[in-house]
Formats: sequence, structure tokens, C-alpha cells
Amino acid sequence: MGCEAGRDDEKPVHSVWVDAFEMAVCQVTRDEYARFLAATNRPPPPFWEDLNFQHPQQPVVGASWFDAVAYCEWLSQLAGRAYRLPTEAEWERAARGGVEGGLYPWGDAPPETLPDYPVRWHTGPEPVGSQTANPYGLFHMGDNVHEWCADWYDASYYGRSPRRNPPGPPDGVRRASRGGAWRHHIKVSRCAARSSIPPEFKYADYGFRLTRSISAGI
Repeated sequence: MGCEAGRDDEKPVHSVWVDAFEMAVCQVTRDEYARFLAATNRPPPPFWEDLNFQHPQQPVVGASWFDAVAYCEWLSQLAGRAYRLPTEAEWERAARGGVEGGLYPWGDAPPETLPDYPVRWHTGPEPVGSQTANPYGLFHMGDNVHEWCADWYDASYYGRSPRRNPPGPPDGVRRASRGGAWRHHIKVSRCAARSSIPPEFKYADYGFRLTRSISAGI
């Protein structure tokens, strides 16, 4: 994990072991989230009526960390499988696609070299699965929307994190997030780049992706 050429909170670079897990191929979509709202009578997130976020296959935006956790709990009960948000370590492992030290999910080439980069993400995120997947078959790892992680955020955590299944610090005021987002000047984030906001915040460039521990046995 980490990047020596990155920000201070990405250092030191260190080796981490994470147990086997599965991650959703795509970010949770508006269509999927609509089923959750209908089943739970939960109020829709901000921007739900905004025309820029109406495509059913766009990632849902405006969900807080608490909303994302509630979705995981609802789907777990519905499907009989334990879904959750990924840890930062799991997210970075998945984003790298098995390539140790790669800057981006596709390698080291800068984002500006991606096909059609200048004309993408003008008013909102793209429908999921609309671009090339990384070597693990995961779409939009590093772009489209920031993705909530399970961890509390601590800029100095890497200096003391455990080497196996780091869960993040025990408490904090901000929850960790990963990946780039459609409304930034630079739309794609490096695999090691970290971000965070308070868990109650609801932003138009925040979404989430599901993870499941294989060792759970269900």
C-alpha cells in the first residue's frame, strides 16, 4: 500500500496481507438503490431529482456513509450473504488489479492518455461498465465517483497499521474514501491516493461499491 511519490498520508509504502474477498464489478447504481428506497421507505438522497443523475445505470450519488452501510445491511438480509463496504486495504488491492506498484488501475500512463478523456464526465458520472475494466474485471476503479470505505480516516495510520487485514483506526471524525470523481479537474485518482469526509456528508460525487468476505462461508 502507498506511494512514495504521493501525499504524506500515502507513506510509508508498506506490504499488507488481506484475506480473500469478492468485490462488486461496478459501483452501486441508481436503479439498484431505487429498489432499496422502495423496500425500506428511506428518503432519497440529495440530487435524486437532478437530471444529471437520472440514468438508471449511473452510480447512485449523494448517499452518506450511513446510507451506504444501511444498503449493505438491507441487501445482506435480502440475499442471505454478508455484504459490506471495503476496507482501504481491500480497495487498493482490487484497484491495482494484481500489478504491484502501478500508479493507476491500468498501469502508469497518465489519465490524459485514456480514450476520449477530454469529453468524459462533463455533467455527472458515466453509466457503470461503460469503459474498460482493470485486470481483475472491475470497472471505474479510480474514476466516476469517490467510493466510501469502511475505515475511519487517519493521515498517519500507515505508520502503525497492522500487516494483516488492517481495519483502519478505531475511531475518528472522517470516513475514508477512494477513487477519483467526475467533478474534479483531474477525474481519475491513483490507486494509492486517499480521501475522506465526515460520514454524514452527502455529495454529488460520492457513491459506493460492495464487498464480501469469502471466508464468511455464505
